[in-house]
Amino acid sequence: RRCVVFPFPPGVVGADLPRAAMMSFLFTSEATSESCPDKLCDRVADAVLDACLAQDADARVSCDACTKSSMVMILGEVATKASVNYEQVIREAVKSLGYDSDEKGLDWRTMNVIVAVEELSLEFGGGSLLGGGAAPAAPADEAHLADPAVVCGYATDETPELMPMSHILATALCTRLDSARKKGALAWARPGGGAQVVLEYQEKPDGSVAPMSVRSLSLTVPRGPGVSPDQVEKDLMEHVVRPTLPGGLCNATEYRFPDPTKQPRSDVGMSGKRLGADTYGGWGLQMGAGSCGRDASKVSRSATYGARWVAQSLVAAKLCKRAAVQIGYASGSADPVSVSVNTYGSSKACGGRSDADLAELVRKSFDLRPASLGRKLYLKGVQYQRLSAYGHFGRTDLELPWEKPLDLK
Repeated sequence: RRCVVFPFPPGVVGADLPRAAMMSFLFTSEATSESCPDKLCDRVADAVLDACLAQDADARVSCDACTKSSMVMILGEVATKASVNYEQVIREAVKSLGYDSDEKGLDWRTMNVIVAVEELSLEFGGGSLLGGGAAPAAPADEAHLADPAVVCGYATDETPELMPMSHILATALCTRLDSARKKGALAWARPGGGAQVVLEYQEKPDGSVAPMSVRSLSLTVPRGPGVSPDQVEKDLMEHVVRPTLPGGLCNATEYRFPDPTKQPRSDVGMSGKRLGADTYGGWGLQMGAGSCGRDASKVSRSATYGARWVAQSLVAAKLCKRAAVQIGYASGSADPVSVSVNTYGSSKACGGRSDADLAELVRKSFDLRPASLGRKLYLKGVQYQRLSAYGHFGRTDLELPWEKPLDLK
């Protein structure tokens, strides 16, 4: 094992150094298993959304969920023609994650289920969710947004998925962890858990970044009584770590497999909390709201996917090596009030267009109104529970329309 050595002198951060001196840096990304308490709540919220959309493709849903001590609660607003048994949907979602005993923190059969969902009329729901107030909803393309919003997208050429390597690895570890637990390879493991990956990057003069080595890896897995730390480490290395991490990046990696300090029933879960795991592992720009439990009429769903579509289209067209895109929406208009692009200087080596030029190209090439994005990205047809774990972007296991770049050449 080796200590992690930061490349900057004490008291000096990377932003304080000239670009030419920023040769390397460490970056940490985190991900969670599908059954950690927060992700359980994301699954429940999206299960409610899917249940509504299965009967009514035009349903308007804004659903959140929380869990604590043998209880799961949903709350929000729904405007739909569908007739949904919310309690049954919730119990089935929790069952699918392996929570079948109070010792694990939840038993899907006996847990307390609270439903605090306000069912709005279709007229009122359409107006409030798209146009504000109780007036009849405007045509979809003309509908005004009730609340302001800011969404962000990111893409980088460091991986074939155009996603950050640190995020790809953290997510892959959690995917493998869940798979090994379900197959019985980790007989002592209980639902939950997460991964943290510290990756050393090199920043190139052209503004791109390249992963160099995994400096530290931490896997936290809830476990039953009687299992030794040595057995935990042996099983996790054999069934999770070695099959997942690229050997060429792990020559100086420190591995940690801590025992969770809290019992499962002490954990509180809330939907929408794991934005880093859902999006880009901490890279790019900060967003204000998550997508879970929201239908495509919500900017936090449609425009968040649209921002990713824009960013990876720019990188796929080789107009830059990485890009962060921000799109701003104001109350009273479906059209964005701002579109900005930050290529971290990488566009200069890819044809020399400025960030402002690329932002103008985006405005001309993409219709970023939520209703238009919903149609172009086929958001009414998506089964959102598939996206409640392992991220919404860079998924090679799913055919996602926003991962297919628009030809900008």
